Amino acid sequence: MKRVVLLCLLAACGRSAERSPTPEETAAVAPDSSALVVADTATVEVPLTLPAQLYVEHDAALYARSGGVIEAILADLGTRVEAGQVLARLESADQAIALAQARERHANAKIQVERQRELKLAGVVTQADSERVELEYREAQLALQKAQRDYDLTRIVAPFAGLVTGRTARIGRLVAQGDSLFRLTALAPVLAAVRVPEASAFGIRIGAEAEVTGPRDEHATAKVVRASPAIDPASGTREMVLQLVRGDRLPPGSSVSIRIGAQSRRVVTVPREAVDAEGYALVWDSNRTTLRPVTLGGELPGDRVEVVSGLAPGEKLVRAGP
Repeated sequence: MKRVVLLCLLAACGRSAERSPTPEETAAVAPDSSALVVADTATVEVPLTLPAQLYVEHDAALYARSGGVIEAILADLGTRVEAGQVLARLESADQAIALAQARERHANAKIQVERQRELKLAGVVTQADSERVELEYREAQLALQKAQRDYDLTRIVAPFAGLVTGRTARIGRLVAQGDSLFRLTALAPVLAAVRVPEASAFGIRIGAEAEVTGPRDEHATAKVVRASPAIDPASGTREMVLQLVRGDRLPPGSSVSIRIGAQSRRVVTVPREAVDAEGYALVWDSNRTTLRPVTLGGELPGDRVEVVSGLAPGEKLVRAGP
């Protein structure tokens, strides 16, 4: 483009195109005023771009709730499980025996209390004997509940549906109460929390949509599902939670960019034709032309384009004509 413009300038002055122009000749030739455009400024409304990391509400480490040796592992890394599904079992022979004994005692106590109640109605037993049998029955009920819980704690159960994203459980490993065995992560809903500057915060309502871009240029749409009713005085921002609703699948933990709402910004603009396809503009300054690299932003109305860097307001450019 620079070569074409310079040749046009030389031709306008009647110079020969058989030799290269000197810097003095280039400086002396001014382009036609109709070929000059001026870098101007404009106020534009552009979406906010905010960093975020995706997460899910249900993401938990599963711990051993009783001590024992791991007897069986029923879910591995990457396994999808349902709520209530058993992931592993500890050895439970002692707990099973204790549970069977508690059931037997409870059954016997139930028979005794039912018989005692019949005799009480017939008036052939004392109040003290009736209360003693009732007490024994309640104690048998509590003992059965405890034995059942002790047995249940030997089963590592998924508290919600999701994907096994971590496993430290090993068959034959002796674990103590509180040892970590699995990590379980729900697959949905996938959420992102952002902090929106105060100037734009209250223009964004619950239900507003946003564009989400992933680390590998994945694209998804999210919707605002929760928003803080107040501005954080320390940061001057309002926290909002968005939920992915459609588009490319992005796993929890992904670092993403979220475009939401809008903010007013003063930008430098030039006609689109003033910058060539390779990002260069021919600037007229101090009676000479200079080829300068320019970084462009978004397209603007009137066939103009935002200039991110490379030009200042008021600078003159030679129009890149055909």
